Amino acid sequence: MIIAVAGAGYVGMSLAVLLAQRHTVHLVDIDPSRIALIQGGASPVADEKITARLAAGNLDLHPTLDAAKAYEASDMAIVAVPTDYDPNLNFFDTSAVDDVVRQAAEANPSTTIVVRSTTPVGHTDKLAARFPKASILFSPEFLREGRSLHDNLYPSRIVVGAPSGSGNAGLEQARHFASLLTSGAAIDDVPVTITKAAEAEAIKLFSNTYLALRIAFFNELDTYADLCNLDVRSIVEGVCADPRIGDFYNNPSFGYGGYCLPKDTKQLLANYQDVPQDLIGAVISANETRKGHIANRIAERLEQEQCRPEGGDAPGALKNGAAVVGIYRLAMKAGSDNIRSSSVVDVMQRLMERGFALLVYAPLFGETEFLGCEVTHSLDEFKQRSTLIVANRVTSDLSDVSDKVFTRDLFSRD
Repeated sequence: MIIAVAGAGYVGMSLAVLLAQRHTVHLVDIDPSRIALIQGGASPVADEKITARLAAGNLDLHPTLDAAKAYEASDMAIVAVPTDYDPNLNFFDTSAVDDVVRQAAEANPSTTIVVRSTTPVGHTDKLAARFPKASILFSPEFLREGRSLHDNLYPSRIVVGAPSGSGNAGLEQARHFASLLTSGAAIDDVPVTITKAAEAEAIKLFSNTYLALRIAFFNELDTYADLCNLDVRSIVEGVCADPRIGDFYNNPSFGYGGYCLPKDTKQLLANYQDVPQDLIGAVISANETRKGHIANRIAERLEQEQCRPEGGDAPGALKNGAAVVGIYRLAMKAGSDNIRSSSVVDVMQRLMERGFALLVYAPLFGETEFLGCEVTHSLDEFKQRSTLIVANRVTSDLSDVSDKVFTRDLFSRD
């Protein structure tokens, strides 16, 4: 089978590598630098398994900038391009998805088009109405940054939705796509849900919003314990000992962030425009409150310790620029290069508004400056120059300077 995959990000790269084990895959992207990396056997995204598979060179994978030619030659076109939340529209910007669907439908009217990009509930039905000759499906991805190929090889579940009105033919196409994913998986008996496209879109948005809700809940638990001088670890472990609650997504952080949760929670709230709700909006508000609380606690600790000026000899009252606040990594997760909607960045901005000088340690960030702050790739220099080190997640790299680390991380995991 010949398959075109549009988008060489985490979703597209992992899916292209998965399918290229058994099928011919044309991987389309608009960025020449990404295509050049893949042609050279390197991955444009930070994922060790993808890098290893590309380096092995045994995939039937063909990266290309020529979208029309790839779609024309393929039996199936899979859409894995970004859908960022547009605050002006108060909705996802689906223009990139819509463009790929149009190009694929025009290049090859008989191809099956599968949207893997996250879209608003009901968007696939709108695409099907706009392109009535095309066969369009929606199949959400449930991938973690840095572990996207692993999650495709060991999927928790596979969901595929067919547009309303597509009948048995649409359901059969959905089952066929599900079989492509299960045949590439490294495990048997993967749970598969075949449903309507709008329901599949809702599954994606509600799944991510529930994860965001859990993060917000345990962050507010941590805020309470912190301000009331209680042992937060004992409380979290006691709460999570209940099997109905479970010991997962319970590690306090600076707030949820990354590619999916911020935009997906906002999109779900937008889908509630004419539906009563309180909880979905509260999740989003709670995340903003948490980041403000974290910035306040960092400022309080600096003031309590009467930090020394950078390079100075005597302690003194805190003044603007007197302390150097070290930001340990910009990305939300270990092994990820993603800083989009990072809660760490939001905390940085709040500290900058208070006049603090920041030094950033970001080994995967290619620049020497970020938001006007100096970036260093030397961990030793970072630890020596930082008055206080702010770390959303702590690693063993900071064990020798633990006395000047500010974190809410309890378990050293996501």
